[in-house]
Amino acid sequence: MGDIFRDTFLGFVRVHILYHAAKGRIFGLEMIEELREHGYELSPGTLYPILHALEQAGYLRCEHSVVDGKARKYYRATALGRRILGQLKDRIRELTREVLEELPHPRRK
Repeated sequence: MGDIFRDTFLGFVRVHILYHAAKGRIFGLEMIEELREHGYELSPGTLYPILHALEQAGYLRCEHSVVDGKARKYYRATALGRRILGQLKDRIRELTREVLEELPHPRRK
């Protein structure tokens, strides 16, 4: 089994990215700064492969733009990405309720 903390951490990062990309377009440096506010320290060498993998999987769509004379890639969630995010939210809600013991598990009485 791999490093469960790192695997989970990177899963949380993917959810954050999908969440923000569903709200509007995002770009790499902006996401590094946003994730830092949540306690995630990511380098571009970690973040950009995640963005590219989410794009290849069909969850994000890339748009190219020029900002201050520099090329920038913006990402937005696709319809599939928004649908997956909705499913993830349901799973996260159930998991946090159970793990944090806020509500009894619905199948256990």
